[in-house]
Amino acid sequence: MNHHHKPLSYATHHDWYIANLQSLSSDPTTPSLLYTYSTAYHGFAASLDSDQVESLRRSDSVFGVYEDTIYNLHTTRTPEFLGLETNLGIPTIDKSKDIDQASMDVIIGVLDTGVWPESKSFDDSKMSPIPSNWKGECESGPDFSPSLCNKKLIGARSFSKGFRMSTGGGTGISKKPSEEENVSPRDIDGHGTHTASTAAGSHVSNASLLGYATGTARGMAIQARVAAYKVCWKTGCFGSDILAGMDQAILDGVHVLSLSLGGGSGPYYRDTIAIGAFTAVEKGIFVSCSAGNSGPSRASLANVAPWIATVGAGTLDRDFPAFALLGNGKNFAGVSLYSGSGMGTKPVSIVYSKGNNTANLCLAGSLEPSRVQGKIVLCDRGINARVDKGVVVRDAGGIGMILANTAASGEELVADSHLIPAVAVGRKIGDLIRAYVQSDSDPTAVLSFAGTVLNVRPSPVLAAFSSRGPNLITPQILKPDMIGPGVNILAAWSEAVAPTGLANDTRRSRFNIMSGTSMSCPHISGLAALLKAAHPDWSPSAIKSALMTTAYVLDNTKSALLDAATGSVSTPWAHGSGHVDPQKALDPGLVYDISTEDYIAFLCSLDYGIEHVKAIVKRPNITCSRKFADPGQLNYPSFSVSFGKKRVVRYTRILTNVGLASSVYNVNITGPANIVATVKPMKLVYNAVGQKLGYTITFVSKRGSNGMGGVQFGSIVWKSALHQVRSPISYEWSSGHNLE
Repeated sequence: MNHHHKPLSYATHHDWYIANLQSLSSDPTTPSLLYTYSTAYHGFAASLDSDQVESLRRSDSVFGVYEDTIYNLHTTRTPEFLGLETNLGIPTIDKSKDIDQASMDVIIGVLDTGVWPESKSFDDSKMSPIPSNWKGECESGPDFSPSLCNKKLIGARSFSKGFRMSTGGGTGISKKPSEEENVSPRDIDGHGTHTASTAAGSHVSNASLLGYATGTARGMAIQARVAAYKVCWKTGCFGSDILAGMDQAILDGVHVLSLSLGGGSGPYYRDTIAIGAFTAVEKGIFVSCSAGNSGPSRASLANVAPWIATVGAGTLDRDFPAFALLGNGKNFAGVSLYSGSGMGTKPVSIVYSKGNNTANLCLAGSLEPSRVQGKIVLCDRGINARVDKGVVVRDAGGIGMILANTAASGEELVADSHLIPAVAVGRKIGDLIRAYVQSDSDPTAVLSFAGTVLNVRPSPVLAAFSSRGPNLITPQILKPDMIGPGVNILAAWSEAVAPTGLANDTRRSRFNIMSGTSMSCPHISGLAALLKAAHPDWSPSAIKSALMTTAYVLDNTKSALLDAATGSVSTPWAHGSGHVDPQKALDPGLVYDISTEDYIAFLCSLDYGIEHVKAIVKRPNITCSRKFADPGQLNYPSFSVSFGKKRVVRYTRILTNVGLASSVYNVNITGPANIVATVKPMKLVYNAVGQKLGYTITFVSKRGSNGMGGVQFGSIVWKSALHQVRSPISYEWSSGHNLE
């Protein structure tokens, strides 16, 4: 709605929205209002028929009417791997507190599947009283008492009206949309508990998943507070519910918003998460979102708005090795979290259904018990869930499984707590095993399991599933922004559900090992909370800049980061600025800051109507008098250069000094030979903290070059005696333009 059109005769916007709705129908009981939004969005959610939609669209007070979208979840060694176990000896503004103490004032709002409040990860025994400015609450439900909240878990709410409307439960006079799911913040999925504890879980000693990854579990910001907003239900996360959660979280007073979910990408004015996040960032709230698990497909990103931190996933230096010893004497390594009694040392026959397009994938009902009984089944990865394949094998009488990757998943290994002895292997090994099974008259194998190993090299490696650029919504903004740990992550779990999530799995565990950009996102949310504690005056954009410009692009063998999908070097379209480094991010030297006015000028430079800009910005007086000639002019900590009809692209950036008052920075540019990049000035001399200095960078594509395949990469680094401020650069040549 055009918020500022409300006639004075209505006391509140809510009253005005209801009047608008009632005017659409002679029957006062319809249409149903689900939510009115006041902060994250100006408007309401309602159940409407197509005539009512058309009637609303004709109103001058209405900017737009959009169908509710369904978003999906992007489904314990990380603090040490990130360097958080060592003392964070960075002086905060208030010298009397260390960062962990200061982070007690920081509240992380997690929008997810709710929370399992009894988890030890939410123990509050070392926490001070709840910050006095907190306005949130813990709601009561059939299986959730407000007394379950404490000084660590300080808020728990649920938003289900969109979900209940879609599943035929109306706006929820009935408290139960289905027999399985109560309307309460309780997590019966596990995902929300896992993400919340990753961001800010307390220390829990002796945590493990059925004996795997044993050690101390802890979140990134162990002293920060958690508020859980349950917006995801059995059938997904409805945009109307997510927006209601964001709206409430902003009003409650969170400092960081963590959303491990996403949908397809579209223009920002149709993206509920982007619209809600705009207001959050304007109010000083850092918003971290997962990039998606649709890799390694090109241009598969979600959550690409420049005011959001878009987080991809990498591996840790921990692994769960398992082995398949074949009858020909070859012993192949894979991974597994199988925790049962095993299958002994006697070789067992292997079967593989090549060419039968469902049996080779081990889809439900595809295996013939007469072929499979008592044998190991070789299953191709893809289509159905990895753990489901093991159930299909077990139900057909098989006693073990080798899960082999195909081209789609490459060399990426994701460990699962399979119900039968099972080993997951990469594509190359998978092809060798497939060849052996098809050529040998009596193929056999013995599967064995080696527990947990640490200090794996190389790591991190970019996860194959991590969604990739380029950013099709705004090609001038490089996405994702960064990567964090997202493969085989141990964190707290709901005791309502098995580690596999399968209904016929009766095992329960207080911790689980999960993979996805869902897991990397809360790592960044927790790190943002630490940065906010250390630097309370920094904007969300300054915090994001610090995380990006200090990220690393070399692994623990000092080689360039690799991509699990290809086995070759990863690129900024996959890892953005690189892998986060919390120690360095606390003291980045310089930051690329971005104001709300800058974001508005950015939106005005897109091909949006003024109504669309107003719908995102939620201000009446937007005229777009200030706009960028090119959206890439936004003061972003990375560069995405697109050569269309022009051979020259020029951008200006402003760097704010957050390091020592007297600092001198010199510039270094690396990039492909067919690009000439020049920077003016080549030296930045600061003499005060908070001082802002600008530079202009000009990119020229040499004559006759069309980028040799369309995309190349480089970087720009500003270096002082103490700091390196690094930005990746992508160069793209739009097809059909041979630049003369």
